[in-house]
Amino acid sequence: MPQLEVDGAVLTYDDEGPRDSEGVPLVFVHGWTADRHRWDHQIEHFAAGRRVIRLDLRGHGESTGAGVRAVGELADDVLALLDHLKVDRCVLVGHSMGGMIVQTIALARPDRVERLVLVDSISRMTYSRGRGLLMAVSTRLPYKLFVATNIKRAFSPGYPREEVRKYIEASAATPKEVVMTDYGAMRAFDVLDRLGEIEAPTLLVHGYHDIQLPLKQMLRMAKAYPNAVVRIIDAGHELPVEKPAELTAALDAFLSERA
Repeated sequence: MPQLEVDGAVLTYDDEGPRDSEGVPLVFVHGWTADRHRWDHQIEHFAAGRRVIRLDLRGHGESTGAGVRAVGELADDVLALLDHLKVDRCVLVGHSMGGMIVQTIALARPDRVERLVLVDSISRMTYSRGRGLLMAVSTRLPYKLFVATNIKRAFSPGYPREEVRKYIEASAATPKEVVMTDYGAMRAFDVLDRLGEIEAPTLLVHGYHDIQLPLKQMLRMAKAYPNAVVRIIDAGHELPVEKPAELTAALDAFLSERA
């Protein structure tokens, strides 16, 4: 289990697949309260013929470290890992908060990004008055109830309760300080007005039933991208969990397209 120390955190990561493959490496970045195993299906599929890298963000999974005040701090961690692994250019894939991280990298270091994939992610956190009130109230709940409330909403209607409960328990194991501080960083995230600067071919994959980061917000974002493809899948916000094979197929198709 390789690890890298970065600015007071120890990042746990996986680096798999052949180094001499034709395509640039794929780099997978998970979302808020999750870990690198969200990408198990994709890693198993792509590592057979391509270098694939994934990490636990600081404070998540098997990585240590405190929460961050800005998404850019997590982007710096990913770039530090790529520098450590001597990866000059890659395809960045990010889910939810991970999508915010990879957009930040694409804006700061476009030379490092060959393609970009955003899974159930957006470029600006926008709430209706009712949704904003609900979120404000939820932050005052006991910690485990706060996590449970948010994770339940991340799955589409009818998803097995036993499976949802498993992910609630895993998310609640993330330190409270990390969860709440990173939550504030996401609330402050806003790069919507800069998306025209991202010229890399971009795939936007979104769950039709996503109520955490609603589909209509993603579609608004898609219009701002100069070179974007949209794919909508019958799933909730936790698309990598609910429909891993369909997500992998969408990635496969996108990677095989010419820029």
